[in-house]
Amino acid sequence: MDPEGLQLLLPSTTLAALANSWLQEDCPSLNFAALVTGSGPAQAALWAKSPGVLAGRPFFDAIFTQLNCQVSWFLPEGSKLVPVVKVAEVRGPAHHLLLGERVALNTLARCSGIASVAATAVEVARGTGWNGHVAGTRKTTPGFRLVEKYGLLIGGAASHRYDLGGLIMVKDNHVMAAGGVDKAVQRARQAADFALKVEVECSSLKEALQAAEAGADLVLLDNFKPEELHPTAAALKAKFPNVAVEASGGVTLGNLPQFCGTHIDVISLGMLTQAAPALDFSLKLFAEGATPVPHARRT
Repeated sequence: MDPEGLQLLLPSTTLAALANSWLQEDCPSLNFAALVTGSGPAQAALWAKSPGVLAGRPFFDAIFTQLNCQVSWFLPEGSKLVPVVKVAEVRGPAHHLLLGERVALNTLARCSGIASVAATAVEVARGTGWNGHVAGTRKTTPGFRLVEKYGLLIGGAASHRYDLGGLIMVKDNHVMAAGGVDKAVQRARQAADFALKVEVECSSLKEALQAAEAGADLVLLDNFKPEELHPTAAALKAKFPNVAVEASGGVTLGNLPQFCGTHIDVISLGMLTQAAPALDFSLKLFAEGATPVPHARRT
């Protein structure tokens, strides 16, 4: 999907609420630095100083909209960044521009970092000839999930379920609490009705077959080594060809190709959101007619 089109997924009211909460967190009381800068008109250039994928423009915009500043972008969402490159300019009252600086940079850097790692993961998977879904997980930062899930989409990965209401995931603890796979899936199917799919986390072929027999739509083969994963998935698909198989647990960019296979439909990686390094951006004020270029980030 076109990254520019993905911005339509983000409701303006939600963006405004998030931006307001982040700004309040960073400055909940007196902004003493405002006395240093004053409120006169100012302009700043946004520079990308490390390579990756640009993601998070709507959040950056929402933050500065709250502060009566205007952002002019030079690169579209999803662009490949080759440092050092000027990505945007921001104009507005000096004290407002600097009030939003760190919050906006944090958001853009984190979102772009996740999009970059997601794009790499998709590229690695496609390089094996596998055409399934590379997905994130619910291992996200509290209060920052929308940004991180959006970053996955910009990078070309699937976001997986956004929250507990997007899919009924029956995990090992649910099975234990329910008293067995059959009971757990039966209760999940009653709750799901016609609107939701049911996925069951399994640690063996026996559990996977039980889950499929009980009516699971998807089976999550969790923490399987590649040499065990593919025979298990093949055996499950032989009896239940319509059941989707997800592989997860211990998957990294380095070993991702080993998990790609004919009988695997989804590979989810918690590291896409938990371990993605933030990209390096800076926002530098400049005088009209002079925009000095900052140094690239050293790797």
